[in-house]
Amino acid sequence: MARYFREQDIDEYRECFYLYARSGTVTTMDQLTVIMRSLGMSPTSTELRQYMKERMGKVAFSDFLDIMHSHSKKESIPKELLEAFRNMDTKKRGTIPARDLWNILVKWGEKLSPKEADQIFREANIQMNGTVRYEEFVKIVCAPVPDYY
Repeated sequence: MARYFREQDIDEYRECFYLYARSGTVTTMDQLTVIMRSLGMSPTSTELRQYMKERMGKVAFSDFLDIMHSHSKKESIPKELLEAFRNMDTKKRGTIPARDLWNILVKWGEKLSPKEADQIFREANIQMNGTVRYEEFVKIVCAPVPDYY
């Protein structure tokens, strides 16, 4: 698996894996869910059941790396976000109204609080009465969190 991940990523995966799987093995779907979501993945319940079933209900760290590799090939959050924004952009201008984005963040899916949505707008320098260039917005939102240690 080292050929698929950077050493830094493997260290992060290992730390997260053993934080939740103290025995060295994931034995429940809930454990696998928490670990994968903690690492920025969004597996569906069906995918999680399949991963557990393929490994007879026990996932060791080496199996977990296989899962992360196969799942990362399936899931591309920036591409999915861009596709969703393009579907909203009926005039194909590359922008959507800021108010529409704010409403989506606050009212749909995993809802953010109005305060959280306002903070995102401040950090991305978005004015409520303006428009949002969604390609730039996706780059900002999907940028990795910097390591400061």
